[in-house]
Amino acid sequence: MNVQELSVLAHGGQIEALDLVSLEGGIYVLEAQMDGRKLPVLQGDGHALRLRSVEHAREVLQGIPVEVPLHLVHAVVHDEMIGLPGKAAEPLRVPVHNQPSW
Repeated sequence: MNVQELSVLAHGGQIEALDLVSLEGGIYVLEAQMDGRKLPVLQGDGHALRLRSVEHAREVLQGIPVEVPLHLVHAVVHDEMIGLPGKAAEPLRVPVHNQPSW
């Protein structure tokens, strides 16, 4: 789905939540939760929408209802390190407001 489709679905109450996933290299991607599934938010060329920061995400999400929860998601650092025992751990999920605070 692209940002316009996301907006339509969010206003229709079909988007359960949004995850702003932090990736290595300071890149963020956006995932929408709908019907228990996570769907990537795409650019016009079909690639994942890349965001530079939480503030950039807020700019992109300006038209999305504030009732849709937005979480910043970070992988557990120990999962990415070599040599540590592999045990399942949930990623860090931090709620953020999808509207600027100023």
